[in-house]
Amino acid sequence: MGIPAHADPLTSVAAPYRIGTLFAILLPIVGLIVIGYSLWGRGFFWTDLILLVVMYSLAAVGTTIGFHRLFTHRSFETYRPIRFVFGVLGSMSVQGPLLRWVAIHRRHHQHSDQVDDPHSPHRNGDGDSGFFGGIFHAHLGWLFKADAPGLDRYIGDLHKDSGMRRVNDWFIVWALLGFVIPAAIGGIVTGTWFGALLGFLWGGLVRMFVGHHVTWSINSVCHLWGSRPFKTRDESRNNSIFGILAFGEGWHNNHHAYPTSARHGFRWWQLDMSYVAICVMKWMGLVWHVRVPAVCQSSPASLGMPAPLEV
Repeated sequence: MGIPAHADPLTSVAAPYRIGTLFAILLPIVGLIVIGYSLWGRGFFWTDLILLVVMYSLAAVGTTIGFHRLFTHRSFETYRPIRFVFGVLGSMSVQGPLLRWVAIHRRHHQHSDQVDDPHSPHRNGDGDSGFFGGIFHAHLGWLFKADAPGLDRYIGDLHKDSGMRRVNDWFIVWALLGFVIPAAIGGIVTGTWFGALLGFLWGGLVRMFVGHHVTWSINSVCHLWGSRPFKTRDESRNNSIFGILAFGEGWHNNHHAYPTSARHGFRWWQLDMSYVAICVMKWMGLVWHVRVPAVCQSSPASLGMPAPLEV
């Protein structure tokens, strides 16, 4: 099911996408309520925790390694089947179809914290209302805004790739798969329908709730609170909490200084699990041309304006 050559694959689905976004935000909240009720007098078992952690990790690497570092910034290269898998895993995070996600993020980098930034917390007026309104807008309010005209021009490279168009077009299938898998595992392990329900809740809805708000916090929190070792033209910040929770994405000032770097945690203490996974795949011969800046090997005193990226 391809996209006609004359159609804009982003703006043509804007209204249904916004309705789906509202559903995706509210449904996990309902899931939390159901879980609270189901846990009353029951407890929390290892199956629930394992499903939550594993499904969160799979969707997270699909977003951080796939959607972000591979498809948006092309920070490394890999085989087509692996690209497809990362596209599917990223879609399971339920953050929107691949092409739209990449287009919006590339636009964010082009206009970071400027008027045309899709989700800056700094362009919403002065005073307390502007500050808190900016936080809300950057975190999730922007999801309900109309797409900028011509957004499709940011994804010409991916639009030419039939495999990535297929991942994009089948987004709903991959998103649903992210709920079917934990429900099936929960049911098989426990041998009950109630186990399947808990698998759906913990590995599906709660996992999606946590993943959404961790990812959205990169847009909001990491442009407000944290350190700025590099003098970038925006307000991007390194935030250690989300550096851990978001598998390395929280080292956001590093990333904005070197957008095409496969490595976001430049210091040994800046944990970047996504980059660790990329290194493992490189060692296995699954990825190549991994782009990392020379500043990763320099001393903290040398940090300042970004230097050229080395491959």
